Amino acid sequence: MELIDYVAQGFGIVGMVFNILVFQQKKQKNVLLFQLFAAVSFGINYFMLGAVMGGLLNVVGSLRSIIYLFEKKTRANSVVWFIIFIVLFSSSYPLTFLVFGTEPTLGNFIIEALPVLAMITATLAIRLGTSKMVRRLGLISSPLWLTYNCFSGSIGAISSEVLNLISIIVGIIRLDLRKKKSKK
Repeated sequence: MELIDYVAQGFGIVGMVFNILVFQQKKQKNVLLFQLFAAVSFGINYFMLGAVMGGLLNVVGSLRSIIYLFEKKTRANSVVWFIIFIVLFSSSYPLTFLVFGTEPTLGNFIIEALPVLAMITATLAIRLGTSKMVRRLGLISSPLWLTYNCFSGSIGAISSEVLNLISIIVGIIRLDLRKKKSKK
């Protein structure tokens, strides 16, 4: 491994730390700030590793965090922002092949689609606005990112998604399934 690879992995580890800290924040504003820091760190990580799709999606994810951070000024709850983010995430897919030179093979078509689907799912979860839906849709988005991360080679991103999956499963058991049992 060369120095640039170590630096790239370092940004991934920083992104993972910010991602973990997201779940420890009480205030929504702090959650969004840590999501922003995680997205910026992962964006740098992916671009340095040559994983353009991951980098592009994290640039858009950073923008999404900023829009929601200044929710009153930007009217972030508008369906217009939801549509804009879906369009931006979706347009990243052809850009990675047409502009950034990712080789158009069947395998790449599939692998590069995974994080796009993950970001659209996560944006839908944010739009639906309940923690229960965030957890349920996280069971879709997190494995998609995990698979992409295994191909991109980002150690921090892989670790982050494994921890996210564990957290989601614990949350579903603790908050959703136990709640149903106690109502019976």
